[in-house]
Amino acid sequence: MDLFGMRRILVSLSGITSLILLWQLLALMMHNESLLPSPFSVFSRLTTDFGNQIFWQETWITFSEALLGCLFGSFLALPLAYLIYKNRVFAAAFEPILAISQSIPAVALAPLLAVWVGYGLIAISALCALIVFFPILVTTVLGLRSLPREILEAARLDGAGGINLLALVEFPMAFPAVLSGLRAGFTLSVTGAVVGEFVMGGQGLGARLSLESANSDMAGLFSTILVLCSLAAFAFSGISFIERHSSDANELRMWEG
Repeated sequence: MDLFGMRRILVSLSGITSLILLWQLLALMMHNESLLPSPFSVFSRLTTDFGNQIFWQETWITFSEALLGCLFGSFLALPLAYLIYKNRVFAAAFEPILAISQSIPAVALAPLLAVWVGYGLIAISALCALIVFFPILVTTVLGLRSLPREILEAARLDGAGGINLLALVEFPMAFPAVLSGLRAGFTLSVTGAVVGEFVMGGQGLGARLSLESANSDMAGLFSTILVLCSLAAFAFSGISFIERHSSDANELRMWEG
């Protein structure tokens, strides 16, 4: 691992440690576990949850819903982004509609999906897909529109066009922007999975959160929230790692060219 990577890890650990210390200080000041449990209480509950097979099943269900939603959203957003990038008339017609559609809250969409699609994995994944669709679309369009024109023109002069231009030039150069959209999208997809389970029912961590809230189980609530944050952070870090390496590979190809 290089020096820059070590610095990133140290800075991240410092930030996490500072948050835990602040959390402990606030818990001591409030001195009320029913309002703000201490880090020790939450980590103790987390250890207990990790020993429960049902907890792992619920975690896997929520992760599956978020992952499928992100994949569905990407499957819809990426081709549409390329069409908007290529066709100015299509872009002028549909970009305002897509932007307006984002003002509809996820909680309002969930009952509609329950009526149209039903309940369960597919319905919640569809909600996640609708949530992640716009961030992936926007970042991909911006990435394609920011491609250097001189490189595109040089590729066309060399005979590249259509699918060849997309596969060999446009997509590789816009790939970091696509990954940036996926990075934000998966984080939102985890939120969508929890909202979907709240509204449409489910068997994942969202359902566990609802039960813990009804029972005023604050340590359980914090424990489940930490796991949800960890899922989002894990995906965020993994996609960021791929994004950094793809950027390095693109720079190496440009130098070689």
